[in-house]
Amino acid sequence: MKTKLSTSISLATVMTLSGLALSACSNNDQAASADGGADEVTTLRFSHFMTANDNINTEGFEPWARKIEEDSNGRLKVEIYPSATLSKPGATYDAAAKGTVDIGMQVQGYTAGRFPLTQVVELPGISNTAEEQTCILYELYNNGAISDEYEDTHLLSLMGSGQGALHTTDQPIRTPEDMKGLRIRQPSVVATHVIDAIGAAPVGMPASDTYTSVQRGVIDGLAFTWQPIQAFRLDELLNHHTNIPFYNSTFVVTMNKDKYESLPEDLQKVIDDNSGIEMSTRIARIFDESNEAAMAAAREKGDTMIDIPDPLNDPNWREPLLQGTQSYLDELAELGLDGEGVYEQVKAASVGCKV
Repeated sequence: MKTKLSTSISLATVMTLSGLALSACSNNDQAASADGGADEVTTLRFSHFMTANDNINTEGFEPWARKIEEDSNGRLKVEIYPSATLSKPGATYDAAAKGTVDIGMQVQGYTAGRFPLTQVVELPGISNTAEEQTCILYELYNNGAISDEYEDTHLLSLMGSGQGALHTTDQPIRTPEDMKGLRIRQPSVVATHVIDAIGAAPVGMPASDTYTSVQRGVIDGLAFTWQPIQAFRLDELLNHHTNIPFYNSTFVVTMNKDKYESLPEDLQKVIDDNSGIEMSTRIARIFDESNEAAMAAAREKGDTMIDIPDPLNDPNWREPLLQGTQSYLDELAELGLDGEGVYEQVKAASVGCKV
């Protein structure tokens, strides 16, 4: 009897101590949760359409993700999903707004009518470099001209990618007459207005489809900045290039607002300290350097290179480019938007943003 009683007491003691230990662990977990979890890791899914080996991803987004992790002492982790694996190229901003992804990057021009005033920055002759475009975008955002277009998310970055050039397989383009009847891939509604005014046929498609479309003769050429020419291997197919700032693509990187607001203040600060114009300018410079490198490679390859740096003062190009510009501004007026007023702000900002 004595042995049984002793064993019962021992078991009861162990169970009591175990219960106290479990209770303590539970209380500690709850406390950590209430504190925002000092050691808790929040993973942010970042979706974009560029390929994994695109240097904007490897030199821009991946180092940015590592910096976020380092500055948060490992409490924030950014998982990058390239090649539009989580969201379609033209639906990534809305995916971030809805919380389908935590962070998203897309070209504003990929969603017609979604960023109409921002796209005024794309109009011909506004800027020649990604860094200039980025500066102009922030001038407009900070003075409130375009900020309402991003109010449903927590904005991280607005950036330019450099001037859009014309690239063709067989037909060199020196004047608008050379474009008549050509099927040209257009990246945005602004480029569509300009291509229409010139007399070519604009064709819409995502960047990922351009290689096979050129290869199969679905299009005769495309409007593209230089950087993705190599990233999408288009340099294998294109032989003639006209450097003319007839449109300027822009990008937005943004974060789901609820996700941002759910973070503790110190982690919000990590996000904020690594966002904004500094992040944007750093990546814009990668675009500019890549654009120059891609142009140099095309020259070395022996491609035809035609330069029209100031088309609004060129007697051949001025009229159709101004016609395309006015067509877009008229479209904004029909929507009740002050495109003309924003255009004047854009032109004024472009003077102060010259690099």
